[in-house]
Amino acid sequence: MRIAVRLIAVWSVLAGLIHTSSLIAAEQSIERFIVMASTTSTVNSGLFDYLLPKFSNKFKMQIRVVGVGTGQALRIARRGDADVLFVHHKESELAFVRDGFGVKRLNVMYNDFIIVGPQVDPAKIKKTKTAAAAYQAIAQSRAVFVSRGDDSGTHKKSLAIWQSAINTKPKSAIWYQESGAGMGATLNIASSMEAYTLTDRATWENFNNKTTLKILFENDPLLQNQYGIIKVNPALHKHVKSQEAEIFIKWVLSAEGQATINTYRLNGKQVFFANAPGKKMN
Repeated sequence: MRIAVRLIAVWSVLAGLIHTSSLIAAEQSIERFIVMASTTSTVNSGLFDYLLPKFSNKFKMQIRVVGVGTGQALRIARRGDADVLFVHHKESELAFVRDGFGVKRLNVMYNDFIIVGPQVDPAKIKKTKTAAAAYQAIAQSRAVFVSRGDDSGTHKKSLAIWQSAINTKPKSAIWYQESGAGMGATLNIASSMEAYTLTDRATWENFNNKTTLKILFENDPLLQNQYGIIKVNPALHKHVKSQEAEIFIKWVLSAEGQATINTYRLNGKQVFFANAPGKKMN
């Protein structure tokens, strides 16, 4: 009888150990991840396909990216449906932090916007000296211009240029259209209509349907495209993965993360330039 009791006791202990080890194994198998709301350009350009696996392999943590226009990314983060925000409209980003939704905004990298259009260049913007002058020429010639119209950082930049050019946003007309779509779709529309549009350079380099479109205006300081990163405020949204978000932010701003950004190439060209605070890159 005592032997039987001992056997039952031993079996109970072993069963408990097996159950405990199963729980540990199950917990370890649960994917460690954060959600990042980001602009479409970081996705469409292929940068994240290059950058994020390097982080994930090192820290055993996945980054689930929600790639949308900057305005929508900000709304997602405001609701607490993301842990990190990675976008490109500084004024909106600063407002996001000022309103208590984010902890701190930091520069990550920059590139630039360009104006592309039909090779025949009906508005003759290739001869202009500034982005505002290029937009003025388009308006005066009534050449077709397609803007995103989706509250993205690119659309906000386009509106700022229109404000500089003609002191207002153009009204919808045959020559001025808003796609209400992302950059890739807008470029496809511009290509099919032989129209002008504003795009970030990285998305353009990765765009395969250029057909009659070409770069017609570039290199105006007004066209610089700065990206910022922000941790969503865990004091406002208790479920935000603050520690994990901090690990990613520190890595992407570190010398390693910044060097990884700088080594990304499209068609042999560097398309993003790291500029985190305090980092001097070669």
